Amino acid sequence: MTPRIFYRTIAIAEAITWTLLIAAMIMKYVLKVGDWPVSIGGFAHGLVFIAYVTTAVLVGLNQRWPKRQIVGAAATAFVPYLTIPFDKWLEKKNMLDGGWRTTATDHPRDSHWVNVVLRWMLNRPVLLSMVFVVFVGGVMATMLFVGPPGGGA
Repeated sequence: MTPRIFYRTIAIAEAITWTLLIAAMIMKYVLKVGDWPVSIGGFAHGLVFIAYVTTAVLVGLNQRWPKRQIVGAAATAFVPYLTIPFDKWLEKKNMLDGGWRTTATDHPRDSHWVNVVLRWMLNRPVLLSMVFVVFVGGVMATMLFVGPPGGGA
């Protein structure tokens, strides 16, 4: 899977979970069906939100985006559906071109420890996938422990 396909898949999933969360909030507050829709929609959205931010960092580092671009990509997850037009903008600017950078080049950034670790992980896709899942799951577990934004009922 290329960085483009990986990023786009998670960006679309993030937008879909916004729809689930908004529908769940309508069910809770307008249709008065109780809290269960928000529990389900909120969980799904939270999980994919964390995965999207993690993906933005991973792909951004691989694509050598400037730091502000990586932060901007992550920030798009805070606004409903913004990940989709941002993905299209990245595509237009050719910022998703190319594959995973598994070998060093003469680029000045390639000698930085972050890129060395990135290449090492990219050359071990099973390990990288496991670290990704454990990281996203760990952040999600921490957020569940802390509780919902604004406190719970």
